[in-house]
Amino acid sequence: APADSVFRIQNDLFDLGADLATPAENDDFTPSDMVLRIVPSQVAWLEERIDALTAVLAPLTSFILPGGTEAAARLHLARTATRRAERAMTALAATEPTNPAALRYINRLSDYLFVLGRAANNDGKADIKWVPGANRD
Repeated sequence: APADSVFRIQNDLFDLGADLATPAENDDFTPSDMVLRIVPSQVAWLEERIDALTAVLAPLTSFILPGGTEAAARLHLARTATRRAERAMTALAATEPTNPAALRYINRLSDYLFVLGRAANNDGKADIKWVPGANRD
């Protein structure tokens, strides 16, 4: 159920915050009873859902604009916030040891939100395609 997915992602994001707030000892990102880390199974969960949704959506033939249904617009807004977080994490990783699974998780989360937005539009509204140069005079 979608609500279950939201609750799981919220929990994962708290894990992600704990992961980023806890420096690794000697680049060791192994979780423990005292240290929360994003782990590959959390990334795999997102990838499974991305694959399942992508399998039922029409293939993309162009870039799409965020919007359509209200739910799709909200999912695209969440996706852009997630991309901002990904850029911040990538900048952090350039200067501090950062859990590779955490970086993969935030990347896959934005992709999941993208396909969820497409799925929300699949319920009666088509994706809004980008038309390059459409408004040039």
